[in-house]
Amino acid sequence: MSVFIVNKNNFEQIKSSEKTVLLDFYADWCGPCRMVSPLVDEIAEENPQYLVGKINVDNEPELAKAFGVVSIPTLVVMRNGKIVNQSVGARPKPQILDMLKG
Repeated sequence: MSVFIVNKNNFEQIKSSEKTVLLDFYADWCGPCRMVSPLVDEIAEENPQYLVGKINVDNEPELAKAFGVVSIPTLVVMRNGKIVNQSVGARPKPQILDMLKG
């Protein structure tokens, strides 16, 4: 499954997903974000049981604020519309997968 580009118009649909959701808060100018982005893409392709979305904080400041994002990349895991895990900074793929399984 591919990565969804999340914005304020489709966020409720993503949030209400029955699947575990991984959200990647990023910006195009962010070096660590560019390191994490291909890992997030791989996770989306290899794990159809998860819904994976990316939120550009420059384009969606309201969503970034709603999640309390002050540093990027920020990864958020949601289940049943609630945040169950969150991390800030670049993470290796195994750690991101552990967040999702946690």
